[in-house]
Amino acid sequence: MPAPTARRPGRRARHLAVPGALALALACATNPVTGKKQLAFISEKDEIALGQQSAAQVKEQMGEYPDKKLQEYVSGVGLELAKKSERPNLPWSFTVIDDPTVNAFALPGGPIFVTRGLLTHMTSEAELAGVLGHEIGHVTARHSVEQLSKAQLAQLGLGLGMVLSESVRNVGQAAMAGLQLLFLKYGRDDERQADQLGFKYMVGDGYDPRQMAEMFDTLRRSSAASGAGRVPEWASTHPDPGDRAAKARERASKLEGDPSRLKVRREEFVSHLEGMTFGEDPRQGYMEGNSFVHPGLKFRLDLPEGWKSQNLPQALMAVSPGQDAAFQLTVAGKMSPEEASRKFFAQEGVQPAKLAGASPPPNGGYFQAQTQQGALGGLVTFVSHEGMTFMLLGYAPAEKLPAADPAFRKTMASFRTLTDPAALGVQPAKVALVKLPRDMTVSQFAVQYPSTAPPEVLAIINGVEGDEAMKAGTTAKRVVGGMPTPARAAR
Repeated sequence: MPAPTARRPGRRARHLAVPGALALALACATNPVTGKKQLAFISEKDEIALGQQSAAQVKEQMGEYPDKKLQEYVSGVGLELAKKSERPNLPWSFTVIDDPTVNAFALPGGPIFVTRGLLTHMTSEAELAGVLGHEIGHVTARHSVEQLSKAQLAQLGLGLGMVLSESVRNVGQAAMAGLQLLFLKYGRDDERQADQLGFKYMVGDGYDPRQMAEMFDTLRRSSAASGAGRVPEWASTHPDPGDRAAKARERASKLEGDPSRLKVRREEFVSHLEGMTFGEDPRQGYMEGNSFVHPGLKFRLDLPEGWKSQNLPQALMAVSPGQDAAFQLTVAGKMSPEEASRKFFAQEGVQPAKLAGASPPPNGGYFQAQTQQGALGGLVTFVSHEGMTFMLLGYAPAEKLPAADPAFRKTMASFRTLTDPAALGVQPAKVALVKLPRDMTVSQFAVQYPSTAPPEVLAIINGVEGDEAMKAGTTAKRVVGGMPTPARAAR
């Protein structure tokens, strides 16, 4: 939860349902890759609009990694690949998001995202091209459009908009369409096709396709070792259709000519990683027991025991063990707490309420809102801190509010200024580069160039197996700095 940026009012994505037999008649479109008929309730125009809206939401919710040169570099690689695809005229964009998870994902119509966590685990531009080519393949083959169309046809209620009603969006800031699409899983056939397309695109742009096999090995090895972030792991959103690395090697072996003449660009790629944040960034908030500590915004808050938390760029969210109550902390802006409270209760669909035997907190109170799932009850208060106003919000089904109220009130009362110098000064771990003076095994490298990451992690991020030797003259990655305490960044 870094310092907030300006928030644009959310807009509900347009529903594209078409009734009855007419829907089936209109649902068949021609796949741009195969030329065959494909289920699609969404036109290309609407696909692009959905992708653009969702991309804005993802950037707002997840946060872009603050490195302009890195963003331009990744974008340049991606755009060159996209030009050679079956849909070169889409409004393609390639963005690095500030998340430690090892993943990449595509949205309909052209927006593609890679996490900084994925980049720190790569070792060459060819690996980057392979991953971006794979995600481009999902877009060119309209895989997300087909998945969404199947969901609509089955009336699964994905909806392309808010999970809850408009009033709850105003109250709870629930996950938006962009994040719903982020968690959309492709089928194995889609994954196979995206692998094949990614292979074609990277070879078409002159990259050594053998590097994609190396990347698949790294993804497999990192799935258990990488830190948890705000987005799912690659393995969670990209079901493995078998041994992808073996299939990638087999595909590469059938190429004519000498693949060693194709682009790898290890050194050029790795040079962009110097100083990159590695793993979770504690300055954006971390858990210490049941306390949420935010060095960047200088506050501390105690969450109820046993509640699960997730730290998003715009909000801290926590959910009760029974998933029947939720708490949220967000920045309301620079308005006064009194003004923020008036604005909250002026929202359409939000009604002031009372709770028997309970007194409302200052600059806030109890409320009720109607949702598609029934009446929602909650408690809200606004607090001034460091020149900003924070909203502390608890909500539950109306009938369960009395039981959740003590936890809400205790959590809100625990909000306080962070004064611990050690917590205020905490810094994230960073990638540091070393030009190897001689051949070194990973264990030798770890001894000569101490790292806060263990040797098994160093092996993964340098693309070597076990204690394999790294060659003299190559640039190796190590990890320096980070938190000296066992505290963990908030999930």
